[in-house]
Amino acid sequence: MQIDSALFSQLVYLFLCIPKRPTMALLDRSESGSVASTCVVGLQWGDEAKGKIVDWLCDVHDVVVRYQGGANAGHTVVAEGVTYKLSLIPTGILRPGIDCVIGNGVVVHPPAFLKEVETLVGQGVDVKGRLHISDRAHVIMPYHLAEERLTEESSSAADHLGTTRRGIGPCYRDKVGRVHGVRVGDLYEPDRFRAHLDRIIAYKNRLLTAMLPDFEPFNAEQVAAEYLDFAERMRPYVNDATAWLHGLLDQGKRLLFEGAQGSLLDVDHGTYPYVTSSNSSASGIAAGSSVPTRHIDRWIGIVKAYTTRVGGGPFPTEQDNDTGERIRRVGREYGTVTGRPRRCGWFDAVAVRHSARVSGTTELSVMLLDVLTGIDPIQVAVAYEDESGQEVKDFPASLATLERCRPVYRTLPGWTEDITRARKWTDLPQAARDYVDFIADQVNVPVSIVSVGPERQQTIPRGFRTA
Repeated sequence: MQIDSALFSQLVYLFLCIPKRPTMALLDRSESGSVASTCVVGLQWGDEAKGKIVDWLCDVHDVVVRYQGGANAGHTVVAEGVTYKLSLIPTGILRPGIDCVIGNGVVVHPPAFLKEVETLVGQGVDVKGRLHISDRAHVIMPYHLAEERLTEESSSAADHLGTTRRGIGPCYRDKVGRVHGVRVGDLYEPDRFRAHLDRIIAYKNRLLTAMLPDFEPFNAEQVAAEYLDFAERMRPYVNDATAWLHGLLDQGKRLLFEGAQGSLLDVDHGTYPYVTSSNSSASGIAAGSSVPTRHIDRWIGIVKAYTTRVGGGPFPTEQDNDTGERIRRVGREYGTVTGRPRRCGWFDAVAVRHSARVSGTTELSVMLLDVLTGIDPIQVAVAYEDESGQEVKDFPASLATLERCRPVYRTLPGWTEDITRARKWTDLPQAARDYVDFIADQVNVPVSIVSVGPERQQTIPRGFRTA
């Protein structure tokens, strides 16, 4: 018996969408009896609106954990008309009763952390007793910012990585180098810290004096005094997060892991070297939080309904034209942290298929669908074509190969209806629903959430309830 290929594809898609548990509900415990925890990770080049979904999912979780990155992240949440911008602190801090952890895989810049806390308190957010920093997290020191400036200024325009110049990369470099790393816990052993810092700054001053003509050498005593003062102000937040998190798991608490940046910026699986300095895909969770991934039941991949990118690197579906400018204007596509305009283009299913595989994605959340309203037709890259005309279905590891690839598009009809007031799946026009279904089909992962605006209530659950 032969089955039509189109019918077979539809049957496979329907099978994927069939809930494995009743209504795909967020349950307290999985069938195996382990705690039902969730991962939220971006599947593009960052800026996918992960913060909104983390905030939305706080209703059914107890703790939010950041496991990588630093103050280069930019998570924006709009709640009851107030806009909150977060970089280092987990999004869950906006929800009373939710504990938040900055894990050992995060690099912490103390003045940035303290400033962010001050801003949140000024907005009426109570952080007391709810915010925790792992004593194993590494510390961004002032010389890391100078080293990043050196790296950027020594690169040619073609190789410019487009970092945020917050010292993230040099801090991770010192971490893996093992000689010059400083961990949060080190700040609470003043004598050892001063001796270690003396050795580090002597080395950094020699290096930076030779490489930066206008460099002013650091004074080790002054830096030590400044950072020991930061340490005292941070003391209420610092603990052994590894032991604390495992204690919560023993109590049956539900953890929500919040990724920063996006999977295509993962140092191992992204468009290297145009990536961040950590594992920004879900592969970074265990190392960056100390929690084995067997405790996680749901792996939610966040994607925009289109694609954006900041900085250099290949971008096959980029629209450097009126369409790209329209998406940028309507979507307000400017960096939360840097304010830089983002490059904009069509949805790239090839890239998202790759990152969904790497992150073990079990469901998708499609964000900013409303931005595409009024664009007709809409295009989606379903494959690439190399210079010889051969079809490329998998995301290339080689940057040179990716730069030579041209997208193979499928064209879909757009819609003109205002969808920002939609509150359930059937409120969306048929063309919008068809577009979401097409993305799910191309990525081979069902869509469980659709967002049509920045507010919490502009979030449409599809296939599961949230309580």
